[in-house]
Amino acid sequence: MRTRPLVLTTESARHPFRQRLPQHVLRVVEQAPAAKRKRGDDDSDWKLFGLSFCAFFTAFYSFIS
Repeated sequence: MRTRPLVLTTESARHPFRQRLPQHVLRVVEQAPAAKRKRGDDDSDWKLFGLSFCAFFTAFYSFIS
């Protein structure tokens, strides 16, 4: 059986590698609240949809012809 120093490990991290990491590495930093986000970023879903649609259409059309 291997002995581990109790001070240097984090028991909440279940993987042995993550248990050896320092506390500040595993600390979760809170993201900015949704209310503080820019209003100009609301169209990113539409841009992603358009890009995905065009990519699918191009791939599908290339297989047909």
